[in-house]
Amino acid sequence: MSEPIYIFGHKNPDADAICSALAYEAYKHAIGQTEYIAARCGNSNARIDAILERFKTPLPRFIGDVTPRVGNIMQSKVRTVTKQSTCAGALELIDQYDVRALPVVDDAEQIEGIVSIFQLGEFFIPKPNESRAMRRVKTCVQSIIDSLNAKVLHAENINEIEELFVRIGAMDIRSFGGHHKESGLLSDRSIIVVGDRRDIQERCLELGVRLLVITGALEVDPEVVERASESNVSLIVSPYDSATTSWIIRTATHIDGLFEPKVSCFSAEDHISSVKRRIANSNDPLYLVVNDEKQLIGVFSKSDILRPSRTRIALVDHNELGQAVNGASEVQITEILDHHRLGNIPTEQPILFINRPVGSTCSIVADLFKTHKLTPEANIAGIMMAGIISDTLLLNSPTSTPLEGELLDWLSPIAGIEPDALADIMFTAGSVIINSKPAEVISSDCKIYEEGELRFSVSQIEELGFDKFWENEDALGKALEAYRLKEELFFSFLLVTDINSHDSLLVVSADDELRASINYPQRGQSNIYELSGIVSRKKQLIPYISSLLKTMGVV
Repeated sequence: MSEPIYIFGHKNPDADAICSALAYEAYKHAIGQTEYIAARCGNSNARIDAILERFKTPLPRFIGDVTPRVGNIMQSKVRTVTKQSTCAGALELIDQYDVRALPVVDDAEQIEGIVSIFQLGEFFIPKPNESRAMRRVKTCVQSIIDSLNAKVLHAENINEIEELFVRIGAMDIRSFGGHHKESGLLSDRSIIVVGDRRDIQERCLELGVRLLVITGALEVDPEVVERASESNVSLIVSPYDSATTSWIIRTATHIDGLFEPKVSCFSAEDHISSVKRRIANSNDPLYLVVNDEKQLIGVFSKSDILRPSRTRIALVDHNELGQAVNGASEVQITEILDHHRLGNIPTEQPILFINRPVGSTCSIVADLFKTHKLTPEANIAGIMMAGIISDTLLLNSPTSTPLEGELLDWLSPIAGIEPDALADIMFTAGSVIINSKPAEVISSDCKIYEEGELRFSVSQIEELGFDKFWENEDALGKALEAYRLKEELFFSFLLVTDINSHDSLLVVSADDELRASINYPQRGQSNIYELSGIVSRKKQLIPYISSLLKTMGVV
């Protein structure tokens, strides 16, 4: 199944943002694109709840942030080793799974370090003048037996970890003992690899070497076996030749002491953008992801970090990053449906972008259904009607176009409700001012805009009359000012629209210069202005603000 593509309306969603996301999901499913899923990045309100309750449709799932995180790109199926694992075991995993490094963990899956193919290479191919290092093996006899799949004739202390040194008994017996002494290697720390040379075998037993390995699967004289037991010399038979046997013995080295204990660990919740900066100058072959208990839960490499994000989203009812779900700039935007001014969302690839000068985004989605001769389900038809009615104030807003009227006539019999009856349900659902705290009123339908280097916000609420506003004007003014300071905005406006009279009040949080530039009637010395006939944020207020800022010379 394809990864989901989430359809988001803007932050602080209004009815059209939620309704168009649900409707576009239904449209996509109707044309076979079932990977599209409606979502939201903000809270609902009384009007949205009334709409969804009327049409028995659940609220889209909440996703407040789509910023790519380590958990999105990490590989959770991880091959690991312990300090007691052998180099042979580590190399087998590296080869089998085509990886460059393996995490080293303890019995509780907590991180102890990392072992890479490079560290193993340095062990097996040391510098030529370090001949002693080329012979060294840190392991136990049992690990050597396992690595060789050897036949055990006699064994002593097979599980004890020891530092041993490998030699091949290929020289003449007359020089073997002397060379052994000159090498400075203690007999009880020596591993001698030899074929069917009885003289060398007996000399090793006399010296009391730690392990005598007979190669080529050759038979061993019972007398040699008996003497090995008497001398406490471990004796095994390898199925391989002497050169191969000595190499495999070295691979039986435990990785304890070879791995790097200092490793870079990350949380699954770390942002990819932050991780990129942290590892920019690092050449580690692997990065580890741990939980709060420092247990390994995944790994990733630099190449994983640099791949494009797999998260895909579609945007409806907005096209500016300042209004989009957090992290939108760091994921793939597949398409945009909107009816507002063009914003500033860049994309790496061409996308489907439908921007039409109509009254609502639900108008665009409904027209897609109609154009493609698709009949929506009754609940989806009603939801699209609600989005149209909300954004056009039942066709009374200057944003309305003839298309909205045509679509309401088409959708109404499908939904089983008249537009006037649905408008009554929506607009009497309750006062935002009564049902919300002042800060929630400001953020309930708030959009942040950018003009040049300036950032500002415009919130809008719709009420049946202004009585509730006047009862709460001081608290709302303070909440607007607090929001402006918190978001570090040039100014913040709150547009309070009377659905009955089609007039609005504008509450302003701004410096004296901007307030003095507003040429609408001011209520005394307050920060409230009377906007007769103004009901549309998109088509009336935002163009006015753009003109105002240009007149002031700040953009």
